[in-house]
Amino acid sequence: MGRSLFRRCRSVLTSRRRGVLAPRRRTALAATVLAAMTAAAPGVQPLPGTSAAAAAPTYASGAPSAALGPNVPFDPAPARAALERLLPSRAAQFTLVPVEVPTSGDYFTVSGKAGAIVVRGTSPATLLTGVGWYLERVAGVDLGWPGASVGRLPGTLPAVARTITRSASVPHRYALNDTDEGYSGAYRDFASYQHDIDLMALHGVNEVFVPTGAEYPYYRALQEFGYSPAELRAWIPAPAHQGWWLLQNLSGFAGPVSDQLVEARATLGGRITRHLRSLGMTPVLPGFFGTVPSDFATRNQGAVTVPQGRWVGFDRPNWLDPTGPVFARLAAAYYRFQQARFGDSDMFKMDLLHEGGVAGGVDVAAAAGAVQRALDTASPGATWVMLGWQNNPTPALLSGVDRRRVLIVDGLSDRYDGLDREARWGGTPYAFGTIPNFGGHTSIGANTGAWVDRFHAWLGRQDSALRGIAYLPEGTGGNPAAFDLFTELAWQPGPIDQKSWFAGYAARRYGGADPHAAAAWEQLRRGPYSMRSGTWSEPQDSLFAARPALTAATAAKWSPKAMRYDAATVERALAELLQVAPRLRTTDAYRFDLVDVARQALTNRSRVLLPRIRAAYEAEDLAGFRALVREWQKQEELLGRLVGSDRRFLIGPWLADARSWGADRAERDRLEYDARSILTTWADRVPSESGGLHDYANREWSGLVQDVYAPRWAAYFASLDRALVNGTQPLALDWFAHDDAWARGHQRYPTTPTGDPFALAGEVLAALAAPAGPAGAADTLRSPRIRLQYRSQPATRKVSTGESLPTH
Repeated sequence: MGRSLFRRCRSVLTSRRRGVLAPRRRTALAATVLAAMTAAAPGVQPLPGTSAAAAAPTYASGAPSAALGPNVPFDPAPARAALERLLPSRAAQFTLVPVEVPTSGDYFTVSGKAGAIVVRGTSPATLLTGVGWYLERVAGVDLGWPGASVGRLPGTLPAVARTITRSASVPHRYALNDTDEGYSGAYRDFASYQHDIDLMALHGVNEVFVPTGAEYPYYRALQEFGYSPAELRAWIPAPAHQGWWLLQNLSGFAGPVSDQLVEARATLGGRITRHLRSLGMTPVLPGFFGTVPSDFATRNQGAVTVPQGRWVGFDRPNWLDPTGPVFARLAAAYYRFQQARFGDSDMFKMDLLHEGGVAGGVDVAAAAGAVQRALDTASPGATWVMLGWQNNPTPALLSGVDRRRVLIVDGLSDRYDGLDREARWGGTPYAFGTIPNFGGHTSIGANTGAWVDRFHAWLGRQDSALRGIAYLPEGTGGNPAAFDLFTELAWQPGPIDQKSWFAGYAARRYGGADPHAAAAWEQLRRGPYSMRSGTWSEPQDSLFAARPALTAATAAKWSPKAMRYDAATVERALAELLQVAPRLRTTDAYRFDLVDVARQALTNRSRVLLPRIRAAYEAEDLAGFRALVREWQKQEELLGRLVGSDRRFLIGPWLADARSWGADRAERDRLEYDARSILTTWADRVPSESGGLHDYANREWSGLVQDVYAPRWAAYFASLDRALVNGTQPLALDWFAHDDAWARGHQRYPTTPTGDPFALAGEVLAALAAPAGPAGAADTLRSPRIRLQYRSQPATRKVSTGESLPTH
């Protein structure tokens, strides 16, 4: 195909994907281009759903890309390579067939006899989506994020009784929050990112935010505007905190970074973007909207900057007025260096005036228009991705841009009731999004009822501007059921029946149907996965991880203050999981879920124990107080052993990864502090304490439980005990000093798990069934009075979308 024809194809197909063209014009143009493609490639046969798209030739397993003929729309080799990584012992039984994209969008079919499965798809990623659908719907196994049961596959894969056909209902299937790298692990290696991308493709995602190495274009471009490399390395934060620098919230924290670190991260980011492109997925890159050092205007004649004030205790970087004479030159330099290192993209993520940004005297509409023009100059026709969060994007900002080339990834679709995104954003294309996790908390649950009720209803509106889904947890790698269900929204032709979906999930999660697995997941569905919308999109976090206080209601400042579901459902789920058939207990998915559910059940009990400890203290009942404190500490000790039995709940790998990026001892120490602090203090004393950032990223991991959370509570309870004995007030304790000492420490932690998850989960269930507290005053979970304390406390108050929300 000639270069001009290729450009026509790319223009039409990317315009269709973005939802820029009207359907009639889009169809006509696509038909014209596809007809031209057919003429250029004789012998092409049409696909279902289009009059001119080609049915590509079949390539058996391992077909070399050199064998590609002129009529093949794309190289299936990257999908083949991913399949061999994900299913090394079964990949040879799949044949992957590339097909053209019909005018209706991405599409896959699955067919074939036993041991010879044929998957046809419109991109390498869509081929993998078809494989994922086969694994779940035909083979009855799960390859989740995290947890897998593919070890239960038979030697010969089962036949497909009837051809499976699925089309994406929306062009945009977006994934990853701005915060994901910080809260999921900024120091991972390429193999880890590659595995996550392969999993996202397996679940139908086609657009992924890539901040890795984003410091590189700033580092290089600003050297052309009066800054030395050393000055810029001091301005750029360490990797775990860079997400908030890209959001214009802070600068310099945990630095300085080194030149070798900037270079290494740019190299990794380049590999990530190339891998995404090889699968036909779009790397969404950070765009330039004006973040500069505070003295930029004094070094650059004619530049106008606006101080951005403070963000929860941090001094924010300045904003370079996009309407001024210097912005376009700096933006051009930024994109030049970005493209040279990471390649081009047609999607760029930017959020002007995020979480309290100051416009000053700048015309916001004009500024937004200038930002879009600079983007369009660097990457003609590119889409500007914005986060729908708090009151952003504002009507003023949207009035200054070509809205057809904007995609708003909505972070609030399932959080509040009564939302009208078409009215709020004036018909701007948007993606139905969810943030079911803040800070990487280990809590189980999501507002899945809102997902299945709203997505297709919003998509079916007469004036719908809904063009995608956006999976936006602040930290990934947990809640596999939520990831699976949410990404499936885009591939089902109509609303999903939540109860039936969870029943199907239970049947495949451990590689075989089991009545106890079904009962366990029905309890989880009724409890943490059926939380109501109206106020929150995430579950409550852990009181074991909270700063000690008798009135503690949450660990992170902005988390829910009470149980969002009946916690008895989680205990019943744990009891059922422990009865799952032995043949299914060997799967990775079972072991992860068992630890996770047992952890959640134990965590929920803390919300019963703490009020009883408070009551004993206020009644000056020393014996009762001590008995309840012993119970609390026994549960914390058990929690530490439990989470130590699964690698995904260990802090050791998190810290070892951070140190592995350092070139010398000093840099290794700085990077370890970066990785430790974001989980504990988050920052220095003022942002941590006055800003409320401490424990924002709390999580029940082995290492944190034993050396951060348990010692805090032990010191606190000891202070209360002394106060009861002496008749005095308890001592004030400096929690920041305690946490900061740990964050700056270098104690090594295990990188491999210890203990038997099944035995430990059994200990948890037994501990929760046993009486708590002094004899004669024991209330168990099954006591009606205690159960009332566990019951869901749904929000009935309507909350405006402008309410104060959790910070990123």
